[in-house]
Amino acid sequence: MLNSILKESITLDTFLICTGVSIILGLCTAFIGMFKNKASQSFALTIAVLPAVVQMVIMLVNGNIGAGVAVAGAFSLIRFRSAAGSAREIVMIFLSMTIGLACGMGYVVLAVFFFIIIAVYLMILNLTSFGKADRSKRELKITIPENLDYDGIFDDIFRKYTYNSDLVRVKTTNMGTLYELVYHITVKNDSVSKAFLDEIRCRNGNLTISCGHIPEKAAL
Repeated sequence: MLNSILKESITLDTFLICTGVSIILGLCTAFIGMFKNKASQSFALTIAVLPAVVQMVIMLVNGNIGAGVAVAGAFSLIRFRSAAGSAREIVMIFLSMTIGLACGMGYVVLAVFFFIIIAVYLMILNLTSFGKADRSKRELKITIPENLDYDGIFDDIFRKYTYNSDLVRVKTTNMGTLYELVYHITVKNDSVSKAFLDEIRCRNGNLTISCGHIPEKAAL
Protein backbone atom coordinates (compact mmCIF):
# COMPACT_ATOMS: atom_id res chain seq x y z
CA MET A 1 0.00 0.00 0.00
CA LEU A 2 2.91 2.35 0.71
CA ASN A 3 4.77 1.46 -2.48
CA SER A 4 5.29 3.93 -5.30
CA ILE A 5 2.64 3.98 -8.04
CA LEU A 6 5.33 4.92 -10.56
CA LYS A 7 6.91 2.03 -12.42
CA GLU A 8 9.32 2.37 -15.31
CA SER A 9 7.67 5.40 -16.94
CA ILE A 10 5.18 8.14 -16.10
CA THR A 11 1.72 7.65 -17.55
CA LEU A 12 -1.10 10.15 -17.77
CA ASP A 13 -3.04 8.35 -15.03
CA THR A 14 -0.13 8.36 -12.56
CA PHE A 15 0.70 11.98 -13.39
CA LEU A 16 -2.88 13.11 -12.73
CA ILE A 17 -3.05 11.12 -9.48
CA CYS A 18 0.24 12.55 -8.18
CA THR A 19 -0.65 16.10 -9.20
CA GLY A 20 -4.14 15.86 -7.73
CA VAL A 21 -2.84 14.58 -4.40
CA SER A 22 -0.15 17.31 -4.37
CA ILE A 23 -2.73 20.05 -4.95
CA ILE A 24 -5.15 18.72 -2.31
CA LEU A 25 -2.43 18.27 0.31
CA GLY A 26 -0.98 21.67 -0.60
CA LEU A 27 -4.31 23.33 0.12
CA CYS A 28 -4.62 21.40 3.38
CA THR A 29 -1.07 22.41 4.35
CA ALA A 30 -1.88 26.06 3.65
CA PHE A 31 -4.92 25.76 5.92
CA ILE A 32 -2.81 24.24 8.70
CA GLY A 33 -0.26 27.01 8.28
CA MET A 34 -2.98 29.66 8.72
CA PHE A 35 -4.65 27.88 11.64
CA LYS A 36 -4.58 30.24 14.65
CA ASN A 37 -1.82 32.18 12.94
CA LYS A 38 -1.67 35.42 10.93
CA ALA A 39 -0.40 34.61 7.45
CA SER A 40 -0.14 36.69 4.30
CA GLN A 41 -1.95 35.75 1.10
CA SER A 42 1.35 35.27 -0.72
CA PHE A 43 2.50 32.78 1.93
CA ALA A 44 -0.77 30.82 1.70
CA LEU A 45 -0.59 30.70 -2.11
CA THR A 46 3.05 29.60 -2.00
CA ILE A 47 2.31 26.73 0.39
CA ALA A 48 -0.72 25.65 -1.67
CA VAL A 49 1.21 25.52 -4.96
CA LEU A 50 4.65 24.36 -3.76
CA PRO A 51 3.88 20.59 -3.45
CA ALA A 52 2.67 20.37 -7.05
CA VAL A 53 5.70 22.30 -8.30
CA VAL A 54 8.18 20.13 -6.38
CA GLN A 55 6.34 16.99 -7.48
CA MET A 56 6.67 18.00 -11.14
CA VAL A 57 10.37 18.77 -10.73
CA ILE A 58 11.03 15.37 -9.14
CA MET A 59 9.16 13.63 -11.94
CA LEU A 60 11.23 15.45 -14.56
CA VAL A 61 14.63 14.71 -12.97
CA ASN A 62 13.82 11.17 -11.84
CA GLY A 63 16.85 9.08 -12.77
CA ASN A 64 18.62 11.94 -14.55
CA ILE A 65 21.64 13.00 -12.48
CA GLY A 66 22.57 15.91 -14.74
CA ALA A 67 19.10 17.40 -14.65
CA GLY A 68 18.97 16.91 -10.89
CA VAL A 69 22.20 18.87 -10.37
CA ALA A 70 20.97 21.67 -12.65
CA VAL A 71 17.65 21.94 -10.79
CA ALA A 72 19.45 21.98 -7.41
CA GLY A 73 21.58 24.88 -8.61
CA ALA A 74 18.55 26.78 -9.87
CA PHE A 75 16.67 26.30 -6.60
CA SER A 76 19.69 27.46 -4.59
CA LEU A 77 19.52 30.84 -6.37
CA ILE A 78 15.97 31.40 -5.12
CA ARG A 79 17.25 31.58 -1.53
CA PHE A 80 19.14 34.79 -2.30
CA ARG A 81 16.09 36.46 -3.85
CA SER A 82 13.72 35.95 -0.94
CA ALA A 83 13.58 37.23 2.62
CA ALA A 84 13.87 34.75 5.46
CA GLY A 85 10.52 33.87 7.02
CA SER A 86 9.56 32.98 10.55
CA ALA A 87 10.35 29.57 12.01
CA ARG A 88 6.73 28.49 11.50
CA GLU A 89 6.76 29.53 7.85
CA ILE A 90 10.00 27.64 7.23
CA VAL A 91 8.46 24.49 8.76
CA MET A 92 5.41 24.79 6.51
CA ILE A 93 7.63 25.25 3.44
CA PHE A 94 9.60 22.11 4.33
CA LEU A 95 6.33 20.23 4.87
CA SER A 96 5.09 21.29 1.42
CA MET A 97 8.38 20.28 -0.16
CA THR A 98 8.28 16.89 1.56
CA ILE A 99 4.78 16.25 0.27
CA GLY A 100 5.86 17.27 -3.22
CA LEU A 101 8.89 14.96 -3.07
CA ALA A 102 6.78 12.02 -1.94
CA CYS A 103 4.16 12.59 -4.63
CA GLY A 104 6.84 13.16 -7.28
CA MET A 105 8.28 9.72 -6.51
CA GLY A 106 4.83 8.13 -6.59
CA TYR A 107 4.35 7.57 -2.85
CA VAL A 108 0.94 9.24 -2.74
CA VAL A 109 -0.51 7.12 0.06
CA LEU A 110 2.60 7.68 2.18
CA ALA A 111 2.28 11.43 1.50
CA VAL A 112 -1.33 11.39 2.71
CA PHE A 113 -0.47 9.46 5.89
CA PHE A 114 2.49 11.71 6.62
CA PHE A 115 0.39 14.85 6.14
CA ILE A 116 -2.38 13.58 8.45
CA ILE A 117 0.12 12.74 11.19
CA ILE A 118 1.92 16.10 11.00
CA ALA A 119 -1.35 18.08 10.65
CA VAL A 120 -2.86 16.48 13.76
CA TYR A 121 0.42 16.99 15.63
CA LEU A 122 0.60 20.70 14.69
CA MET A 123 -3.05 21.32 15.58
CA ILE A 124 -2.58 19.70 19.01
CA LEU A 125 0.48 21.90 19.64
CA ASN A 126 -1.49 25.00 18.60
CA LEU A 127 -4.57 24.16 20.67
CA THR A 128 -2.47 23.46 23.76
CA SER A 129 -0.51 26.74 23.25
CA PHE A 130 2.73 24.77 23.30
CA GLY A 131 5.74 27.10 23.64
CA LYS A 132 3.59 30.21 23.91
CA ALA A 133 5.28 33.14 25.61
CA ASP A 134 4.10 34.36 29.02
CA ARG A 135 1.58 37.14 28.27
CA SER A 136 2.39 38.89 31.56
CA LYS A 137 5.88 39.76 30.29
CA ARG A 138 6.30 43.15 28.64
CA GLU A 139 8.96 45.22 26.98
CA LEU A 140 8.99 48.72 28.45
CA LYS A 141 10.80 51.59 26.73
CA ILE A 142 11.34 54.79 28.71
CA THR A 143 12.93 57.99 27.42
CA ILE A 144 14.73 60.15 29.98
CA PRO A 145 16.84 63.34 29.80
CA GLU A 146 20.59 62.89 29.54
CA ASN A 147 21.16 64.61 32.90
CA LEU A 148 19.00 62.07 34.76
CA ASP A 149 20.83 59.17 36.42
CA TYR A 150 18.91 56.09 35.28
CA ASP A 151 20.56 53.64 37.69
CA GLY A 152 17.72 52.42 39.94
CA ILE A 153 15.55 55.47 39.24
CA PHE A 154 12.37 53.42 38.67
CA ASP A 155 13.03 50.58 41.14
CA ASP A 156 10.37 51.66 43.63
CA ILE A 157 7.73 51.90 40.88
CA PHE A 158 8.69 48.50 39.50
CA ARG A 159 8.41 46.91 42.97
CA LYS A 160 4.89 48.31 43.24
CA TYR A 161 3.52 47.19 39.86
CA THR A 162 5.74 44.30 38.68
CA TYR A 163 7.10 41.02 39.93
CA ASN A 164 10.50 41.61 38.38
CA SER A 165 12.26 43.97 36.01
CA ASP A 166 15.46 43.78 34.02
CA LEU A 167 17.25 46.62 32.22
CA VAL A 168 18.30 44.97 28.96
CA ARG A 169 19.42 47.89 26.82
CA VAL A 170 20.38 51.57 27.04
CA LYS A 171 20.90 53.79 24.01
CA THR A 172 21.14 57.49 23.25
CA THR A 173 18.63 59.26 21.03
CA ASN A 174 18.00 62.75 19.68
CA MET A 175 21.69 63.51 19.03
CA GLY A 176 22.68 62.27 22.47
CA THR A 177 20.36 64.59 24.42
CA LEU A 178 18.11 61.73 25.55
CA TYR A 179 18.49 58.16 26.78
CA GLU A 180 16.15 55.30 25.88
CA LEU A 181 15.94 52.60 28.54
CA VAL A 182 14.56 49.20 27.55
CA TYR A 183 13.26 46.97 30.35
CA HIS A 184 11.77 43.48 30.35
CA ILE A 185 9.17 43.37 33.09
CA THR A 186 6.57 40.94 34.43
CA VAL A 187 3.42 42.82 35.41
CA LYS A 188 1.33 41.65 38.34
CA ASN A 189 -2.14 41.84 36.77
CA ASP A 190 -1.37 40.63 33.21
CA SER A 191 -2.06 44.18 32.06
CA VAL A 192 -0.28 47.51 32.23
CA SER A 193 -2.25 49.93 34.42
CA LYS A 194 -2.56 53.62 33.69
CA ALA A 195 -1.32 54.43 37.19
CA PHE A 196 1.92 52.55 36.47
CA LEU A 197 2.61 54.61 33.36
CA ASP A 198 1.53 57.85 35.05
CA GLU A 199 4.08 57.38 37.82
CA ILE A 200 6.82 56.76 35.28
CA ARG A 201 5.76 59.88 33.35
CA CYS A 202 6.13 61.97 36.49
CA ARG A 203 9.62 60.57 36.98
CA ASN A 204 10.92 60.93 33.40
CA GLY A 205 9.61 64.43 32.71
CA ASN A 206 6.61 63.29 30.65
CA LEU A 207 8.83 62.05 27.82
CA THR A 208 7.96 59.14 25.53
CA ILE A 209 7.01 55.78 27.10
CA SER A 210 6.02 52.66 25.20
CA CYS A 211 5.03 49.26 26.56
CA GLY A 212 4.10 46.10 24.68
CA HIS A 213 4.65 42.37 24.42
CA ILE A 214 8.23 41.21 24.02
CA PRO A 215 8.98 40.43 20.35
CA GLU A 216 9.46 36.71 19.70
CA LYS A 217 13.09 37.07 18.60
CA ALA A 218 13.90 39.13 21.70
CA ALA A 219 12.24 36.54 23.93
CA LEU A 220 14.55 33.72 22.78
